[in-house]
Amino acid sequence: MITFLVCLAALVAAYFLYGGYLERLVRIDPAAETPCRRLYDGVDYVPLPRWRVFLIQLLNIAGLGPIFGAVLGAAYGPVAFLWITLGGIFMGAMHDFIAGVVSLRHDGASLPETAGIYLGEGVRRAMRLFAAGLMVLVGAVFLSQPAELVVARLDVPALEGIAFGEFSWLLLLVLGIILLYYIAATLLPVDRIIGRIYPLFGCALLLMALGMLGVLLFDGDYTIPELTSLRNGIADASRFPVVPMLFTTIACGAISGFHATQSPLMARCMGDERACRPVFYGAMIAESIVALIWAAAAMSFWGGVEGLNEAIASCGGQAAVMVDTIARGTLGPVAAAFVMVGVVACAVTSGDTAFRSARLIVADFLGIEQRSLRRRIYVCVPLFALGLAVIFALPFQTIWSYFAWMNQTLAAVTLWMIVAYLRRRRSNPWVGAVPAAIMTYVCASYVFVSPLMCGMEHRAAAYAAGGAATLAVCAIMYAKSKRDAKNRT
Repeated sequence: MITFLVCLAALVAAYFLYGGYLERLVRIDPAAETPCRRLYDGVDYVPLPRWRVFLIQLLNIAGLGPIFGAVLGAAYGPVAFLWITLGGIFMGAMHDFIAGVVSLRHDGASLPETAGIYLGEGVRRAMRLFAAGLMVLVGAVFLSQPAELVVARLDVPALEGIAFGEFSWLLLLVLGIILLYYIAATLLPVDRIIGRIYPLFGCALLLMALGMLGVLLFDGDYTIPELTSLRNGIADASRFPVVPMLFTTIACGAISGFHATQSPLMARCMGDERACRPVFYGAMIAESIVALIWAAAAMSFWGGVEGLNEAIASCGGQAAVMVDTIARGTLGPVAAAFVMVGVVACAVTSGDTAFRSARLIVADFLGIEQRSLRRRIYVCVPLFALGLAVIFALPFQTIWSYFAWMNQTLAAVTLWMIVAYLRRRRSNPWVGAVPAAIMTYVCASYVFVSPLMCGMEHRAAAYAAGGAATLAVCAIMYAKSKRDAKNRT
């Protein structure tokens, strides 16, 4: 319990301390005119109250990540608490905050466009394809999984039934309903659906976490393990080492590149720059707290890390089943039903903003104005078609595994953009450079270590290859920063 409480307190304190430092670092200007005032279009550039923007941002970035990822990542043991806390404070929240500020100061530009400004035209072109592809994967994941959760709750065949021939009309119906909602939320002005219902679901996400926190703190039946070492507690530790596998399993609760694709949506709705800390830094801290609570719940509910690993094995790693079991066992059947409704809502509301973000990315680089509904439809139809093709063609575990790596790779690129931004403004670049190097190593080593990619059996050689790739990237970024500095003089 002490480890958990210290981590919880550190996350709360970081919002005021490190968040305040970052505000000074980027020189927040309350008098600066924001894009929603200057470029108002009634569709994407629409001013919204700060509290509403915060709750929308929280729901945009949360999805299933801080719940499912935390429950599965807890199998590594209390070391997960350390990653969620330090990653959330110094990587994730910083990443979201500065990337959001950069977008805000470039008229709410999407991530590929801001990356191109600070990292060059080649990166811009690569990021357009990479980010748009990631958004389609996210949309596919968050289209399929809510449908699977709903149908599983009704005891009918799960989503893999469609992919492998066991057809389910009910599942197809649920998919169709969610897809229709996605289309509406992607095409309509941001204040019509997203601005109205997201704050309600954002409150529900926080209330779920607070309810679980109350159980952990005041129900004597549950004991949260303490962090006494960095030992890997996962059942198959040789195949799934802490570095890099934990860093990709728990992403949204610590750092996630997906968040930087969502920030431009809210950068186009913020009334002044002072909203950046609560909206960008604060929403990520809140998400880390949610992840911390669910990780603790997973470890304590099954009596420790070994029991959690046995539970994961018995249900085939289906996080939805585990979350439902935890909710039923701690909160009772009625409250558990509300929890699962909230979990479904979290997934759906991240999926629709993923497709909305994909629309903005594609529209930005093709130069297609988005005031016209007809032109928004032109952009969206291929994106939804591709998302459905992914669902029907690939099993969920494959989609999720590659999404996890792409997500963290996107985070690494965003961190390098932040470094370039800070250097150009002659601010302290180390707040971005250290996380950028760490995440570059995580992503590079994952390629060589993960059984889904190279799966090198000689672990030392795999880590050495990851280190060499990281050093090469760092050298390239250092040389680029020197060229940029020379060009400015």
